[in-house]
Amino acid sequence: MLRVRCLRGGSRGAEAAHYISSRLGRAFTGWVQRSSQSTQAATASQNTCAADDNKATSPVPKDCPVCSYNEWDPLEEVIVGRAENACVPPFSVEVKANTYEKYWGFYQKFGGQSFPKDHLKKAIAEIEEMCNILKREGVIVKRPDPIDWSVKYKTPDFESTGMYAAMPRDILLVVGNEIIEAPMAWRARFFEYRAYRRMIKDYFNRGAKWTTAPKPTMADELYDQDYPIHSVEDRHKLAAQGKFVTTEFEPCFDAADFIRAGKDIFVQRSQVTNYMGIEWMRRHLAPDYRVHIISFKDPNPMHIDATFNIIGPGLVLSNPDRPCHQIELFKKAGWTVVRPPVPLIPDDHPLWMSSKWLSMNVLMLDEKRVMVDANETSIQKMFENLGISTIKVNIRHANSLGGGFHCWTCDIRRRGTLQSYFD
Repeated sequence: MLRVRCLRGGSRGAEAAHYISSRLGRAFTGWVQRSSQSTQAATASQNTCAADDNKATSPVPKDCPVCSYNEWDPLEEVIVGRAENACVPPFSVEVKANTYEKYWGFYQKFGGQSFPKDHLKKAIAEIEEMCNILKREGVIVKRPDPIDWSVKYKTPDFESTGMYAAMPRDILLVVGNEIIEAPMAWRARFFEYRAYRRMIKDYFNRGAKWTTAPKPTMADELYDQDYPIHSVEDRHKLAAQGKFVTTEFEPCFDAADFIRAGKDIFVQRSQVTNYMGIEWMRRHLAPDYRVHIISFKDPNPMHIDATFNIIGPGLVLSNPDRPCHQIELFKKAGWTVVRPPVPLIPDDHPLWMSSKWLSMNVLMLDEKRVMVDANETSIQKMFENLGISTIKVNIRHANSLGGGFHCWTCDIRRRGTLQSYFD
């Protein structure tokens, strides 16, 4: 019996099933069709499964260096990314589909070259200070290896230069005592895993599990080469129809499209994560974990943590500009849904790879401490009203590379046990 339900409902679920049918055939389509139930049916089914799993468990050996089940247990060890040698990715179809039109000229001009040197220097200094603050808060900090990302590489299917090792959350997902390397979807990020291999081998030698998801060829067939995006309105229409730049040619996903809440893991189909990738993860994690697809009114879905960021047991930040279509599931389960305030980042600050909503891309050090942007006073006040102390850090220049605190980190160890929060 499947231990997971797709939480898409109504016509959107039907559209997704029809789309997958044309790409994958009946076996996988049957799973999506069975999964496309109403929110009420999904909730009832979920509660039935949860009834058997309502006891807290701790299957990870005590001496294992890797152990993390959610986004809020007390943080003990973390990987923080590097901005050193970061390069602008070549302006390929998948990059175009994930970036804003006003920056397309920037990618066309600088693709394959370094990000602006002065900006990069400031970003590096900000992340170093962030690491120092984490250490002062009692957290062990690990860093990926510096690599020359400007080197051009070629596979039988494509050629590209690299990008960076700035966002470990994009490529690594820790579930229990297992580190899962995501296959990624951008050609510029094909070899990004190399920066983390030294650390992962060390964790493996000390007892952690280590899994690498199937590496896609990233051949032309993985991308809709004629993906018709000319405006935000185009993107809204395409996303509403379940159409993305990535096809179902082979599995692909970024780890940052998944977010954890104990036995329940939530994921979105996005420009970089396809249904085959989600299905691979579902089968890999079953039966101990339940993977749920959720969706948003988002013209350019890519990475879930600036749209839907779970910050505590029964507590989630939900982007008011990108409402969740399945939010009633959380409300009926007794969760508190918090709408973060409008970001304060100025319009003229370059955000080459992200939106202003990095303000909600925070890192929980535990249930009562959060690392938050020093410039975002509105969201600081929101957290204080929730009884959560704020650790203020300025990473404004680092934001320009595409991530906030959650993106720039991957928690390796949090002190806690595996539990179900949807009983």
